[in-house]
Amino acid sequence: MSDRSLRGMRLGAQSLESEAGVEPAARQRVEYRCEDGEQVFVTFAAEAEIPATWTSKTGKEAFLVDGEKPEEDAGKPVRTHWDMLLERRSMEDLEETLQVQLGKLRASRGEA
Repeated sequence: MSDRSLRGMRLGAQSLESEAGVEPAARQRVEYRCEDGEQVFVTFAAEAEIPATWTSKTGKEAFLVDGEKPEEDAGKPVRTHWDMLLERRSMEDLEETLQVQLGKLRASRGEA
């Protein structure tokens, strides 16, 4: 039998390597603050690019403390289904379609 027995060892639960001489990577702790004053601290690598906003655990948007405010996106406005429908149809067409569909519904129910 071997001189080094693993008897009584919990496999996978403990490492046989030591942490002596191991240095963790350089880090930086960044503070974000929500509009209501909630503070959020996030740790990044030292060379990481720091985002201007962060979502807190409560789902609120937090802004970088001592950082620049993110500029508003001046891109295209969000188009809803209604906006796209109005690009294809006029209000008169939509009203006419509504009346046709209501007539079909009433006919299927046996209403006058």
